[in-house]
Order: sequence, then structure tokens, then C-alpha cells
Amino acid sequence: MLEKGNKRIITGWVFYDWANSVYPLIISSAIFPILFETKTSVKNEAGQTVYDTVSFFGREFHNTEFYAYVICLSYIIVALISPLLSGIADAGGKRKLFMQFFCYLGAAASGLLYFFNAPPKGAEGLSPFVINWSILPLFFGSIGFWASLVYYNAYLPDIAEPADHDKVSARGYSMGYLGSSTLLIIILVLTVFTKVIPIKWAFPLVSLWWISFATFSFSRLPKTIATKTDQKNLISSGYKEVFQVWKQIRQNKTLKGYLGSYFMFNMAVQTIMVMAVAFANKEVIGIKQQDLILSILIIQFIGIAGAYLMSFVSKKIGNFKALGISIVIWILLCIYVYQFVWYPWQFYIAAAGVGMVMGGIQSLSRSTYSKLLPETKDLTSYFSFYDLAEKIGLAIGTLTFGLIEGFLDIRTSILALVVFFVLGLILLILIPKQKVSNETTN
Repeated sequence: MLEKGNKRIITGWVFYDWANSVYPLIISSAIFPILFETKTSVKNEAGQTVYDTVSFFGREFHNTEFYAYVICLSYIIVALISPLLSGIADAGGKRKLFMQFFCYLGAAASGLLYFFNAPPKGAEGLSPFVINWSILPLFFGSIGFWASLVYYNAYLPDIAEPADHDKVSARGYSMGYLGSSTLLIIILVLTVFTKVIPIKWAFPLVSLWWISFATFSFSRLPKTIATKTDQKNLISSGYKEVFQVWKQIRQNKTLKGYLGSYFMFNMAVQTIMVMAVAFANKEVIGIKQQDLILSILIIQFIGIAGAYLMSFVSKKIGNFKALGISIVIWILLCIYVYQFVWYPWQFYIAAAGVGMVMGGIQSLSRSTYSKLLPETKDLTSYFSFYDLAEKIGLAIGTLTFGLIEGFLDIRTSILALVVFFVLGLILLILIPKQKVSNETTN
């Protein structure tokens, strides 16, 4: 067992959020989506998209539709490999090593986005933009980021007492919002305001930031103890461990019910985070790049307050009720965006609302799950199921988003996410009651 409540270890754990959160902000939400949409679309004088077709080895898609498919595939890969690798990590005491591997994979891939390019297929008229191999760093960056979180999240119940899970989890997310916003502001100063370097240098800066601060975290995070004395057959041990965890989860109705609810509502939350900029670029009339960056910063800084607010609310009324309130707010936000967001000022209002509930629901989701876990040495395997529910949900969410845009339009894709939120809320309400040590979730 690792020492719980050690401030030095908790600080190291928290700083990994500071390190890796530059990926979801700058690569997934801000700089790269804007660059991708700019390089793969043609707009009229009013700023409205009139052409957005991309070609990937001869197959043509809408640019945001294709973007959703790439992210979807990366989630599927993580979902397939994380349960096996998590079992191996627990059995062999290799949690920290696996976390380092995927961290460095994600950081290196982020830096390689410097070379992303999308030249037109033909010289005349509106011809598809060819992307082919230059999209691969986005794919591997996504795998590295999300896979590293499996091992990172598994540390939480090992290093903090159950009563402190909400607070420590909120601290991690808040540090992530603050750190990623700091780098984004630095990048904006260097690329937009002073023009010292071109915008594509943002991606190597993400890589440098991520690796540098993650190294600090790794210097403080302890190694885990192997749960198996036989180190010869770790692959088969990994499979067996994952299967045993699944059998235990099936017998725990509260934990199983929570994972089902999380699968639904987090599917919608993460899809919105990935596709929000693409929606704004296409649907918000007259929106400019500085408007998008400003709205993202609004989300980040309000998200800091939101994470702590939800931690406070959960102490007053319980985790499940606090999550339920968050889901209802998300439903209202989706309806608002679909019906009313047409101009930048309306998008700012939506961004403020998203910021308030985004940090809270992410932080509370992680800490709630950690409280529901039984006493076990196989925490990484348990968190692999948490991650499995998340990644399969994300794959379905982004795939659904892309398909609906392909058949209808991107605005309808936003509205369709309400279905996932409603299902998540229903499943949350139906979770069997269970008391959790030191703090109730109901």
C-alpha cells in the first residue's frame, strides 16, 4: 500500500494535470482545431464556410466529420488496449512505467503536429484538401494522452483518503485549467500579438511543457507494488486480472450502475469539448479566431471555480445529486446552443455555462468512482474499466456526431447529445443506494 495523505506525493500527482492539460486545451480544443478548420475550408466574405471537403487517400469527407472519425478511432484503440495493459501494470508493479510511456508518446506526437499540412488536391476551383499522413500525430497524441490518464487516475485512491478524493481531484483539474491556460496565453503572445514565431510552433511548445512538468511529477510519484509474484506471464496475468475485475464489478450493483451512467453523460461531455470549436467555426456568424480563443479561456478560468464549487456542493448534498444537477445544466446548455447560439456574444454565454459545469462534472466523476471502489491492490485494473467506459462512450459520441453532420448538419449533432445526457441522468437516478466510507455519494 502507498502512503495516503503525503503532501509531496499529492503535489506530484496534481502537477501531472498541470503538465498534460495543455493537450486537451491547445491540441484538442483551441489551436489545432482552429488551424485544421482554417487549412481545410473556404469561407465567404461574411466568414461563413462555403466549402469544407477533405480527401484522405482518395476518400472525401466534411472536414469536421473526418476530424471526429480520427478522434473516434483513437478512443477505440485506447479502449482496446487499456484493460490489458492496466492488468499487466498492476500485476507487474509497472503503473508508473506505463504512465511514462504514454505520456512521452502523446507529448512527442503533439510536437510533430508542427508538420501538419493540407494542400488543395487540384489547382482550379474548389477541390478537396489532401491531408493523408499528416493527421497521424493527432491520432497518436490522442492515444498517448488518454492512455496515460488510466494510470494517473488509478493513483488517486492510493494516495488520498476517501474523504479527500473530491478535494484532491478538484485540485488536479484546477491546476490543469490554470497550467494549460498559462501556456495558451504564452503562445498567443508569441504568435498572435508579437508574431515572434508562427502559430505552428505552438505544438513543439506543448510537447516541451508536457514533458518538462511530467518529469517533475514522475520524480514524486512512487512505484507501485506488484500484485503477482510470478513475473513470467504478465500478459496472461493481465487478461485474468481484467476478467476478475469485471466479475467483481458485475456483482457490485452500485458500481456497475454508476459506470453505466458515466458511460452516457461523459460521452456527451467529452464530445462537446472536442467538437465545440468546429461547431463555432461553422455555425457562429462572424466569429473570429480571437473570439474562439477568448471563449476557451473563459471556459478554462471559470472551470477552476466550477471544480471547487461542485466539490463543495457534493459535501452538502452528496456526489450523485451534485452530478445530477450538473447533467441537467448540460442538457439546458445543449438546447440553448442549438436554438439560440448564432452570434459571438451568444457563444460567450454558452462558454461561461460550459466552464461552470465542465470542471465540476469531470472532477466529481473521477472522485465518485474512486469512492465506490472496494479495498483492492488492483486499482489500475479498476480504473481501466472506468477508462473503458469513457473511451467507448467517446468513440460512440464522436462517431455519432460525425455521422449526423454527414447526413444532416453540425447543429443537429449538438442537439442529439441531449439523448446521452438524459440517459445518463436516468441511470444515475436508478443507481442502488450504497454507503461509502467517510462520505456518502447519495
